[in-house]
Amino acid sequence: MPEGPEIRRAADRIEKQLAGKTLEDVWFAFPELAPHAASLIGVNVQAVDTRGKAMLIRFADQRVLYSHNQLYGVWKLHAEDRPPSTQRSLRVRLTAEGRSASLYSASDVSLWHEEHLHQHPFLSRLGPDLLSEQVTPAQVRQRLLLPAFRRRSLGALLLDQGLVAGLGNYLRSEILFFAQLHPRQRPAELSDTQLALLAELIIEVTRQAYLQAGVTNLPEWISQAVASGEPRRQWRFAVFERAGLSCHRCGDVIERTMVGSRRLYRCPNCQGVSLS
Repeated sequence: MPEGPEIRRAADRIEKQLAGKTLEDVWFAFPELAPHAASLIGVNVQAVDTRGKAMLIRFADQRVLYSHNQLYGVWKLHAEDRPPSTQRSLRVRLTAEGRSASLYSASDVSLWHEEHLHQHPFLSRLGPDLLSEQVTPAQVRQRLLLPAFRRRSLGALLLDQGLVAGLGNYLRSEILFFAQLHPRQRPAELSDTQLALLAELIIEVTRQAYLQAGVTNLPEWISQAVASGEPRRQWRFAVFERAGLSCHRCGDVIERTMVGSRRLYRCPNCQGVSLS
């Protein structure tokens, strides 16, 4: 599933395609949305932003199109008269000034009025968005110590969108590695220094992944990985997807394990005792 950085980059592309333009054609596959298509024609697209892994297309009449890609959804941008060749099922198409944004394969799509958006069952449970809101390390540190989160293991907590919105599986492994923390450690057990570093890295690693198209590794380590023949799916990360390879920091062998039914990669030397 795409994580926050990937959804934010997709939102940027859609915003560049449609923002500030007036919709000339709108199509919805869903029966509950189809009656609203005509009423959006002639409406200006105001902005496109994200809340975690959800995308929000905001219209000038205060309506908001919510979509969540889940596992298979994908937005494709194209000229109005040249739709992409794909076997995927079209769910939404928005067209303005001869350019279209088309959503394929997603099943979680709905139209809301801005004033009711806080009632959305998914959005209402989310923490602050790391990429669409100005979140500070102090705010993240404060959230880590909330009663609902402070005694949970980091391996599970960093996938909870209620903590902060946008983290996912590869970000979890990378953040814990750079923070040199074991996935079983809990916020309540960390020193002030460890908490401060973790809060900073939650923001910094996520923003780096956004700015560098999914790359979370350090430049010098990337050079080493490329020189040793690692493919991009490995060299873009410090630990994720690198099971059996040497840790860039200490040289120990990276492990792959399952935490919260999701794969997690870690250095047993840099991040404490083995999980076995």
